[in-house]
Amino acid sequence: MFKTIDRIMTGRGETGSWKRAGRRLRTSALLGIGACAFAAEERPNILFIMADDHTLQSWGVYDSILQPYVQAPHIQRLSREGILLNRAYSTNALCGPSRASILTGQYSHLNGVYSNEDGLDPAKENVATLLREAGYETALMGKWHLHNKPSGFDHYNILIGQGEYHNPVLRNAANWDAGGKAIEGFSTDVITTEALHWLEQRSDKEPFMLMCHFKASHEPFGYPERNRHLYQDTTFPYPPTFHETWPDSTTRTFPGQTLDVLAARMHRHPARYQLDAFPLEGRTPRQQREAAYQELVRNFLRSTQAIDENIGRLLAHLEASGQLDNTVIIYTSDQGYFLGEHGMFDKRIMYEESIRMPCVIRYPREIPAGSTNDDFILNVDFASLFLDYAGLPPPDSLQGRSFRGNLQGRKDADWRSSMYYRYWTHQTNRPGHYGMRNDRYKLIFFHGRPREAAGSPVLPTPPTWEFYDLQEDPRESKNQYSNPKYKRVIANLKIELQGLREELGDTDPGRLD
Repeated sequence: MFKTIDRIMTGRGETGSWKRAGRRLRTSALLGIGACAFAAEERPNILFIMADDHTLQSWGVYDSILQPYVQAPHIQRLSREGILLNRAYSTNALCGPSRASILTGQYSHLNGVYSNEDGLDPAKENVATLLREAGYETALMGKWHLHNKPSGFDHYNILIGQGEYHNPVLRNAANWDAGGKAIEGFSTDVITTEALHWLEQRSDKEPFMLMCHFKASHEPFGYPERNRHLYQDTTFPYPPTFHETWPDSTTRTFPGQTLDVLAARMHRHPARYQLDAFPLEGRTPRQQREAAYQELVRNFLRSTQAIDENIGRLLAHLEASGQLDNTVIIYTSDQGYFLGEHGMFDKRIMYEESIRMPCVIRYPREIPAGSTNDDFILNVDFASLFLDYAGLPPPDSLQGRSFRGNLQGRKDADWRSSMYYRYWTHQTNRPGHYGMRNDRYKLIFFHGRPREAAGSPVLPTPPTWEFYDLQEDPRESKNQYSNPKYKRVIANLKIELQGLREELGDTDPGRLD
């Protein structure tokens, strides 16, 4: 039956009415005979907005020391009119891998995107492909970062690699071989304009799934000229773990990406950070870190201010077109980010600031306004959620689960009580590691081995363990792995960790521990 449908879909280049007819037949096959009665207008649109590194400390809806300074009325509106997720996690806190997991519903070891150097195979089934076959119009605008041509989208216009903050080059199917086209403006504004243009031009006969992915707020934290004077006279407070410098005043087993590194970058390349200069002379190392932190937060909030402004543009369009309440609106980030916590910046490491994905979801037809959720939600779950809204069963290949019921306050009795994380890119200051987190405890194994397939020249580092009691130490300041008080707890967690690895199929040849 599917071969017949595929012939119909491809008989005339999959365009026009033939394309729509093929989609509807495909939908009937996917949902069962008679599924055509499930009319397009009864299935919601899906608007998935994602920023880069927009960590929850800077959203203004999560409790943090920066909450009083953040100006994010549209994010706050989504939280006020929808649900705030408190425990959404990336399973590999890095740009490309997280995006691949969202699209495929799989962990890195199955979708093949372990690091930012890996591309997503266009032949690999993804949620856009499935939604498109089920009658959704699909589009992707902005950051892609998965190297190969996107598949499953009716239209895409994407940044090349990380892309540029100003006058970005966007690449689509028509100009792919030509290398794309530069568009004047600030990237967040440009990407939103492209998304709005697609929404205005689409047929409106079918529901849509639009992914709008911003480059902001990736280092070096660019911002539009209109935001240049924001926070210019502000001195931001420092996080409580700011002065945990390695190795003197921390129990970490690795150095991490410290603010000393950021200070050196700002000194060498001030223009990249939209600074006139960043002197190091005459400043102690502590003063250098503090100065780098102030510039980091100032420019970060200027960059994210533009994100919020453009979320407002998208909401205004949906409202004006009468589609606001029939659209599942999700705003999230591909992972978190250290804003000076533990004396660090960047992400990757299995600490809360790095792996937590801030997330708000608005869909008033089902989700109670002003609600919150504390269940463990993973980036691999989004694909199943989208399919659920489209009335489609998830393929067996997906490792995530739909959390549609969780959003309505109905958690399945067998919902996960812990989560598994793995960071594959090995560096001596941020070793390769995996671990697990449950309601109270976190166990991390820094195996310190480069991934062989990557041909990494980086030398292995000594294997180490870290363990945190998150009830007693929510900031993860004290590694308690050697504390005899937790000996039995740690032993049980190791058994559970190994069980999670086997359940997910992430087992390396031989034991790393």
